[in-house]
Parts: sequence; structure tokens; C-alpha cells
Amino acid sequence: MTIFLTIIIILILFIIWVSLDIWFGRRIHKSKVIPFKESPVRKSDAHFFSHGDKLFDDMFEAVENAKDHIHIQFYIFRDDSIGIKMLSHLMNRARKGVTVRIMVDWVGSSISKETVKKLKDTGISFVKTNRPHFPLLFYSLNERNHRKITVIDGTIAYIGGFNFGDEYLGRDPELGRWRDYHLRITGESVADLQNQFLIDWERASKEAIERSKRYFPPLQPGSLNMQIMPTDGAHVQEAILTIIDQAEKSVFIGTPYFIPDKPILHELVRLSKNGIHVQVLIPKYPDHPLVKDAAYPNIRILLKAGVDVRQFYEGFYHSKAIIVDDKIIDIGTSNFDQRSFYLNNEVNCIIHDKEWIKHVKEKIDGDFYKSSERITFELLKQRSLFDRSKEAVAKVLSPLM
Repeated sequence: MTIFLTIIIILILFIIWVSLDIWFGRRIHKSKVIPFKESPVRKSDAHFFSHGDKLFDDMFEAVENAKDHIHIQFYIFRDDSIGIKMLSHLMNRARKGVTVRIMVDWVGSSISKETVKKLKDTGISFVKTNRPHFPLLFYSLNERNHRKITVIDGTIAYIGGFNFGDEYLGRDPELGRWRDYHLRITGESVADLQNQFLIDWERASKEAIERSKRYFPPLQPGSLNMQIMPTDGAHVQEAILTIIDQAEKSVFIGTPYFIPDKPILHELVRLSKNGIHVQVLIPKYPDHPLVKDAAYPNIRILLKAGVDVRQFYEGFYHSKAIIVDDKIIDIGTSNFDQRSFYLNNEVNCIIHDKEWIKHVKEKIDGDFYKSSERITFELLKQRSLFDRSKEAVAKVLSPLM
């Protein structure tokens, strides 16, 4: 009995510790949030990728042509076949005198100590962001740097949903084909991505880097109106509402995790009831337990409002995109979930150009109409009692998803 009571007391104290840790962490985080403001509009150009092999080949070529520096930041970076291939290219350039900095998330990355030693031996600087720390151990453990930024010589940049791992090439037998969206950017917006990389680097490494012409060379303006929008556990929801509120005809949302807050959900319902064609695309086969279950209550609300909700069935849909009236497109790292809204460091790219979006939307429409199936009330009724019970569990855990 004494042992049992001791275990119970320890569990109660542990729960209290975790609860206070997360509560204080959230309070401190909120106190540091600055008011939301829209990012400046730059003149840039962009190339759209939806297949990992084409994106990575393009990145390999850009890396091999680097003359001065390469800055790489990813949430997930594995030292599997595709990861080792990129690291080999980076080590090759480092041996030629190119400055290489690699930054990965402490939780998301999985690069062995042996591989890190090889990188450092060739002169590459390597850091991990968002390391858990006391006294707010559990809150800090839940914070993620989810950004994916690559900057080469201050003139070429990449941003989007792809990470470095074999699964992003469709090599995971369980997930199958992988669908994601990524951008190669040139022009004025490269400086914004470079600046965000350096901010994150200085925060993680404690190394101060001078904002010189070396990292911010003169940039030729492009033809697209573009905004780079970094967020640190805040303002993703406001940015989404700012975009979709401009809709007059249509709204498309593509996301792997659909767990929005009430303001966004209510706005999508309002738009649909007012005659706006609202489309939502999510994966049929999730990569994490309960995330799909957490989405179903929201999906039911959208279906009642006439929203066209579909699930991508040709593998895993990891893309993050919003398109409004074929005039505004948002592609980046933010998901439609609580983690992106309130915890993660994210970065998105918003483009205002009807002709450019028209070309991209043709490919995205293929995912929506040709590679997905419509979710209907009949389909939801087929879910078993066990499946429905998981929705209740998922609802409780949704703030951490």
C-alpha cells in the first residue's frame, strides 16, 4: 500500500510539474509576441516544385555552383541516402573554401554524431535549434523550428514544405508517393530569407554575423510581387485570415494537418455560405496517429456548409498552400494546426500574380481533382465506433498536434 501511494504521489507531482511548466511557458511566450503586421512586398521571381527529385537535383546544382557561402536550414534532415548526398555536396564545397552553415531542429533532425564530426572536420558549421532547457523543460521540448530555408551566395533561396529524407522522394513503403510544394526564389526576397536564417543562426549558435554585402549583395528585382512572412509561434492565424478574407470567388487550402481554430473555421463556413467556392485538400493516409481523427469534427462542419473537402490518396500529402481567387498564393511551412499557430517557428511566401499562379494551380488542381477523393457524410458514417472514439481523444490532444 505504501509503494502504491508513493507511486500515486509521484504521478500527481509529475502532472503538476508538467502543467505548471507548460502554463508558465505559454505565458512567457505570449508576453514576447509583438503585434501582427504584414510583411513588405518585394519584387522577385519564383520557380515551383512539386516533386522531390526535381527539387533536390536543382538544389545540388545550385550548391555545386556556390562561390562564397551556403546556408541550409531544415526541420528534418536525415543522414539517409538523399541526406548523405546533399551533405557530400556541401562538404565538397567546404573543401573548396565555401562557407557552409547547417542548422536543423533538435527534435526533427536525425544526423549521427559520426556524420556531424565529418561535417565539422571539413570546416562546416553545424548547430541545432530549439534545444530543450530548464526550467521550462516540457514547454521548450514542444517548441520547434519548422522553417526550411536555403540561401546560396545571397542570390538564390529555397523555401517550402520539403525536408531532407528519403521519404520525401517516396521511398518510404508505408507512406508511398510524397506530394509537397517548394519554391526556388531569386530577386529581392532572397534578402528577407537570408535575414531570417541569420536571426535563427545567431539565436542557436550565439555567433554574431555582420550584415555585410557578402551576405546581402545587390539583387535584381523580379517580376512577381512577393512577401516573406516569418512567424514565431504567433500570427499564422491572423495572416491566414488576412488572405482568405480577400476572397471573392474561391479559396483553396492544402494541408497535411487540418486542425484550425474557430475563427478560421467560422470564416471558411461564412465564405462558403456566401457563395465562395471553398476547397480543402488533406491526406487520406496520415503520417502521425490521431491527426486525421482531430480533423473529422472540423470536416463535418465544413461539409454542412457546402465546402468541397477531399483526401489525397496517391501517397502522402504534405503540401502547405492557400490560393485565393487565383490571384494570391501562399506556399511555405505552416500547417493548419495548433502547433504552427502557437508553437512553431514558421516561414511562408505569399505571391500576388495571376499569370504565375495560373501555371501553378494547374498542377495543384491535378492533386485535387485527379489524385484525391471527395469526403462525404456517407463516408464519415462508415467510421466505426472505435474510430469515432479516437476523435474525442484527438480533440483533447489537438493543442499539441
